[in-house]
Amino acid sequence: MVKKNNIGIIFIDYSETYYMNVAKTALPESRAGKFVQIRKKATEYLVFSPKEFAPYHADLVGRFCSDKGIKGSYSDEGKRFNIHDTAWAVIGGGRFEMNIAKRYIRLYDNSMAYGRFDPAGLKEKILSVDELSGYDVKIE
Repeated sequence: MVKKNNIGIIFIDYSETYYMNVAKTALPESRAGKFVQIRKKATEYLVFSPKEFAPYHADLVGRFCSDKGIKGSYSDEGKRFNIHDTAWAVIGGGRFEMNIAKRYIRLYDNSMAYGRFDPAGLKEKILSVDELSGYDVKIE
């Protein structure tokens, strides 16, 4: 699912893809996983994935790049996916917990491959996404 708003943030959540197409189950009300923050100029992408679909942040960046047609490659150890186009930058990453019924989202931790996400203005950006408007957003 891709949601864009008017302040330059695009929210991409691979949860539906994983649960409905891979796991063949309903989308759970409560889920957890990893996320990365990626920027290209003034546009920021907040990309979420259940932990089962992207065990490592590099997997999440690799999937995003593949979907967008952005060239890149995994490091020798496979712990990092490097984007070859210098217009794109992985700002950082972390973990998330989300509960749709309780309208709650929590972002925390950091990525060993990309470092900590940039929390500056992130709560406001998340709340500006129609689908997440009115959520209780916790950033730790």
